[in-house]
Amino acid sequence: MTGAAGSGKSALQQTTAEKCLKNGTLASTFFFSASDPSRNTVKYIIPTIAYQLGRTNDTLRRWIKAAVEGDPLVFSKSLRTQIATLIVEPSQRCEGMGMDLTTLPHAIFIDGLDECMGEDRQAELLTAVKEGLLVKGLPFRIFIASRPEWAVRTALEPGGHLRKVAYHIQLSDNYDASRDMRRYLQRRFEDIGLRIGNSHWFTEDNIETLVRAASGQFVYVATVFKYISERRTSPAGRLRIVLDWTPHERQKARPFECLDKLYANILLAAKNAYEAVDTHSGHDFLLLFNAHHLNAIGIRTSYSSYINFPPDSFSVMLGLEAGVEENLVTDLRSLVTFEMKGLHLCLRMYHKSFSDFLEAESRARDLFVPKSRVYTHLAQCCSQRIVECPLDFDSLPTNWEELPLPRPQRNHLQDAVNVLPFALNGATTEEVRDFTNKAGWSKLNKLLPLRADLQALKFDSFYGNWFTYVGYLRDKLKCRDPEIAAAITEFIGKGKRNFELWDCMNPEVAELHLGGTDRRSVGSGYSFEDIEAEAS
Repeated sequence: MTGAAGSGKSALQQTTAEKCLKNGTLASTFFFSASDPSRNTVKYIIPTIAYQLGRTNDTLRRWIKAAVEGDPLVFSKSLRTQIATLIVEPSQRCEGMGMDLTTLPHAIFIDGLDECMGEDRQAELLTAVKEGLLVKGLPFRIFIASRPEWAVRTALEPGGHLRKVAYHIQLSDNYDASRDMRRYLQRRFEDIGLRIGNSHWFTEDNIETLVRAASGQFVYVATVFKYISERRTSPAGRLRIVLDWTPHERQKARPFECLDKLYANILLAAKNAYEAVDTHSGHDFLLLFNAHHLNAIGIRTSYSSYINFPPDSFSVMLGLEAGVEENLVTDLRSLVTFEMKGLHLCLRMYHKSFSDFLEAESRARDLFVPKSRVYTHLAQCCSQRIVECPLDFDSLPTNWEELPLPRPQRNHLQDAVNVLPFALNGATTEEVRDFTNKAGWSKLNKLLPLRADLQALKFDSFYGNWFTYVGYLRDKLKCRDPEIAAAITEFIGKGKRNFELWDCMNPEVAELHLGGTDRRSVGSGYSFEDIEAEAS
């Protein structure tokens, strides 16, 4: 099923999945989400489907468990191999024992494929589903919902590998959803009337105005309702504000024009309210919020790898106090929320269209903040934490944990060291020059040998990317500023010598490293094991 943003794909998927749950045919669901680091990648989808399938039948679960025990590295293999090992072969073993596979729950739902990072990964998943699950003898039926992006279009077009095996539902851009939206607002507004004890707080004309402004985009009326129904606000007052933002009856609105205006006005109101507070004086609301948005999507650490810091640690990284990120979203509750994922809070957008709005200058206009500005600010904050660190760099201890700093400060310093090269690659030349002139590289060369976990990793995995990005930075600066490039070259050389010396002194760790350890640190107290635990 394909359709534009806000056309109701997720609502249809959820409704259909709930019906399958009631009649006993629901096997598994996986909803991609661009703002959730555990749901914006294909890494967890096959293990999740296998886990949910195992819960539907004890015999199948035992064979899936045996498959994992027989190949513990299966989760790092290709999607096609994962499907074969975790789903197909266990199902065939059940059939070999006399089980009728058609009695198993068979409906598998995959929503928001377009929110999976990387078009190649999307295409890989579609190919794996077709070759692994849609084969003779297996009972599974898959319902995939997505915007009509490249991977989906090419798979469904003439000659595409899904052309002959998929039934394609196209949600028409011309379908008039006015009746559905009118009924939705009527019911929701009546519920508000019961809550506030005033059934006459809105009029039919108000609803008609909002339906007309939606231009067929259901996400518009859903966002309007969230905004109007926020607690500790006046629904009638919020309704008047939204109506003031809508075009007049004779003005024809373009699709997304009213949605963008709604997003812009909510964002602007939140900005003004935040910056009006004395304690927030000098803080750029749009810059800070977009930084947290970037962190939610993932801060790039290689061409295909991203990390997400816990929001409280990330706030400190931005030069704020831990926990103040809640203040950033106080007046954005209709658009975003912080929710627990495992042990940490994560920023979540209620709808991807708001994320698209923030990232498109043509839509956000004066409220647009380019990623380069966010990375420059992040580089400034990380650089400042390193160069102003209250340590005697000529007499450091031999272990990171022995640094004469309170544990929170050590953790925040670690975060700054972790993210610095990636931030500097997106920052201005002036920012790199300032860090260099303040002996930043020299201080890093004295700090890095204290990190035993870093040394165990040597140059692969997370810190392999770390040094690679320092090299990218040097290469970019060779023509712009040869002096800084030379300083970075010297830093890289010293860093490599430090690691080689440390490996000679600690051969058991070097041997462990050669065995392929991959225990990557991701912010204060946050590891990739946390993500894997959340997926299971």
